Amino acid sequence: MTAQPHSGDCFINGKWVPGDGAPFQKTCPANGEVVWTGRAASAAQTRQAVEAARTAFDAWGRTKLATRQAVLERYTEELRLRKEAMALAISRDMGKLLKEAGIEVDTMVAKIAVSIKAQADRAGEHSLPVDFGHLDLTHRPHGVMAVFGPYNFPGHLPNGHIVPALLPGNTCVFKASELAPSVAPLMMDAFQAAGLPPGCINLLQGGRDTGADLLAADINGLLFTGSEHTGRMFHRYFAGRPEVILALEMGGNNPLIIWEPTDVEAATDIAIQSAYLTTGQRCSCARRLILPKGRFGDQVVESIAERARHLAVGPWNDDTAFMGPLVSAHAAAQAVTFQNKLIAEGARAILPLEQKDENLGFVSPGLIDMSGAAPMDEEMFGPLLQVYRAGDLDQAIALANATRFGLAGGLVCDDLPTWELVKSRLRAGILNLNKPTVGASGQMPFGGPGASGNFRPGAYYAADYCAWPQASQVA
Repeated sequence: MTAQPHSGDCFINGKWVPGDGAPFQKTCPANGEVVWTGRAASAAQTRQAVEAARTAFDAWGRTKLATRQAVLERYTEELRLRKEAMALAISRDMGKLLKEAGIEVDTMVAKIAVSIKAQADRAGEHSLPVDFGHLDLTHRPHGVMAVFGPYNFPGHLPNGHIVPALLPGNTCVFKASELAPSVAPLMMDAFQAAGLPPGCINLLQGGRDTGADLLAADINGLLFTGSEHTGRMFHRYFAGRPEVILALEMGGNNPLIIWEPTDVEAATDIAIQSAYLTTGQRCSCARRLILPKGRFGDQVVESIAERARHLAVGPWNDDTAFMGPLVSAHAAAQAVTFQNKLIAEGARAILPLEQKDENLGFVSPGLIDMSGAAPMDEEMFGPLLQVYRAGDLDQAIALANATRFGLAGGLVCDDLPTWELVKSRLRAGILNLNKPTVGASGQMPFGGPGASGNFRPGAYYAADYCAWPQASQVA
């Protein structure tokens, strides 16, 4: 059964309204149950949402920062009150294990304090006395920010754009992912209960057509986390329009180098977490494993294969499961197709990724030897780890950098000189030592060069793209 507490699909200017666009529904990838049904926003409703945000911007942007901050601090408490409902919505929509969905909501809560600190540190007000006056630095909001939410963290990731945008005085129009529509209404409830004025946050449901309508509207910025393909389309769309701020985080083809640590089991743990956590549906997941040629590399592969073979796969409410389903049966079929392409190019499946049921999203973890295949520099959003072998560390680093992406990477080793060498040469915005590639800290910037985005990192640095500096000389 569906669990929709509102009479409308979209939240525009502080009111719930039915969508006037095409009908759509979302089924749970763990059991096929319909968990959300409704209609997308029409083009007219999208314009109304942007107009509402535009109208609200005039007052919200002039509100004292302390007042805006107080609203968002109350929002923190409202999220806490809704934790159980939000975690359930996330799990039922995209299949994420309930324990992981609860952590996602906790992260949403914790991130707000980080955003408040970042606003003060990176986009605050400063005054410097000089001869015959002083220099003032202030930061001002852009205007109306369009936020496109991804399905893999449907609460946390859009929230990581929305809160930093609201803090300096922007208003937002949020298009939730059509693959995970259920948590966004709960976020709107929390904002409304916190006292955010009408029009400051608006919610549109829908897919590609709704997104296209929002792009064509009178927006001042686009904040996006998602696939490279979609991000490139957005970049092309706004080519020649520097007045529209773009913050694009577009994933990666992330390497994990394991270079002869003494503890193979510990290295295996790191590889398993990096590749298979959240069923591989994190943009920071390791997609490529780089090992030295020879017996040590063989041991690591054998250890990972044995561990992965016995990983528990189950529905979101299975407390014993390590992996849930992918977001849809279609996503599961795409993962199998990607693996088959690699095999057709000469790769060998050590542990094949298999779809358990063509009508559901469950897949088994995959491990594939790429020794005889040409690399495919694509992000496959699922639990498939590609194994590469290097003759020496220089070759390992070259293999790691053999990608147009640059989001995340990791190294497992025992000695500091190896780390310092890899750190100085590996092209990755997030680079971890002896830790999984996943689980980046919100207190640090999140993003990477190359095809991973336009290098406007999120998390702690989100304040940078949500306000523009105004420098004044005052006599």
